[in-house]
Amino acid sequence: MQRFIRAGVLWFPALLIIIITIITIITTISAFSVEAAEKPEVLRFGEMYGEVSSLGIALSDRLRSLENRSVVMEGFMAPPLKPTLDFFVLTRVPMSICPFCSSDADWPYDIVVVYLKEPVTALPFDRPLRVEGRLELGTKVDPATGFVSLVRIYATSLREAK
Repeated sequence: MQRFIRAGVLWFPALLIIIITIITIITTISAFSVEAAEKPEVLRFGEMYGEVSSLGIALSDRLRSLENRSVVMEGFMAPPLKPTLDFFVLTRVPMSICPFCSSDADWPYDIVVVYLKEPVTALPFDRPLRVEGRLELGTKVDPATGFVSLVRIYATSLREAK
């Protein structure tokens, strides 16, 4: 019996080292998987639509593939309706007109509505912004303003672009 106990005492440190090594490997692999899963995809305005015609706008395969995933977009904040915002319109180029103050003929088709977690004060319209968040597609009417959107980002990060 004592022989088995001595053998166990000798094997215990080796077994402990093996278990710690396995746990470290699993943790490292998991960390890489989580990091890869959380890394947002860069989405550019030119990648959003496959076709624009008199029949309407067709979402691109690239845009559809990113639905409900984390994306990063850079663009400009369109002039808002009020100074404190819980959402804003992201455009490819700086705009001098607000979406509520002009006809749809004056407004670009490739806009993205950005919903914010916390309200912010309107930012300068001539400086590019970097938005990161979950992409949502499909027609949606904002209940407070009646603004209709086709592409939305629910932002987790908003900052000035470099």
